[in-house]
This record gives sequence, structure tokens and C-alpha cells, in this order.
Amino acid sequence: MWMLIAGVFGAGTLAQFTDWLFMGVLFHDAYNRYPEVWRLGIREGKERRAIIWSSLIGYVMTGAIFVLCAWSGVHSIALGLAVAVVAWIAGPLSIVVINGFFMRIDPKITLSHCIGHLARFGIAGAAAGFVFSSA
Repeated sequence: MWMLIAGVFGAGTLAQFTDWLFMGVLFHDAYNRYPEVWRLGIREGKERRAIIWSSLIGYVMTGAIFVLCAWSGVHSIALGLAVAVVAWIAGPLSIVVINGFFMRIDPKITLSHCIGHLARFGIAGAAAGFVFSSA
């Protein structure tokens, strides 16, 4: 049980750095292309609640990938990555791309968010595959 908790916490923490890279640093200037889509305070970095909540939800997402891997009988890193990619296609990829069709948001932001979610899911799937192969 401790390996499972450590896996979720470790993968979730590592994924926070990929979120920072892909959803914060990469194409940072592109966020200001359509400033009206962002809540007040977000662009200025004054709204910390959104960052805290998104970080917490990131751990939940990581845990959910572990659950999907457990349900799928994953016992290797490769299978964990496969489950993660399928979950990414069904979830964040579809939602972010569709939102990009309807919202005024720079396409670079859509791309970086898609890649960021793939990185998060991939880290979680690889960690789950490692944990479940050790069990």
C-alpha cells in the first residue's frame, strides 16, 4: 500500500513540474493574445487559489490513472503508458482541442496544454506500471 501512495505522490509531484513547463512557461506570451478569456487576477499572478486547486486536482488525476491501470491489470511500464495514452485521448486531448475550436485562445496554448496533459498522464501511467510490476 505504501508503494501505491508513494507512486501517486511522486508521480503527481513530478507532473507539477511538467504542468509548470507546458502550461505556464512554454508560450507564456501567447496567453496574452486574448486577455479577455482569463479571470481577473490570473494574468497578473495575483490569484493563487486557481494554482492551488489545479495542483490538487493534478494529484487526483494522477490517482485516477493509477486506478485505471489497476482496473486494466497493468503489470508493466509499457502497459501503464498505453492506458495513460488512451485516457489522454479520451479526456484532456479531446476536451482541450474542442475548447480551442470554440474559445478565443492562441493555438500554441492549446498545443502546449495537450502536450502538458500527455506528459502528466504518461508520468502517472509509467509510475503505475512500475508500482504494479513490483507488486
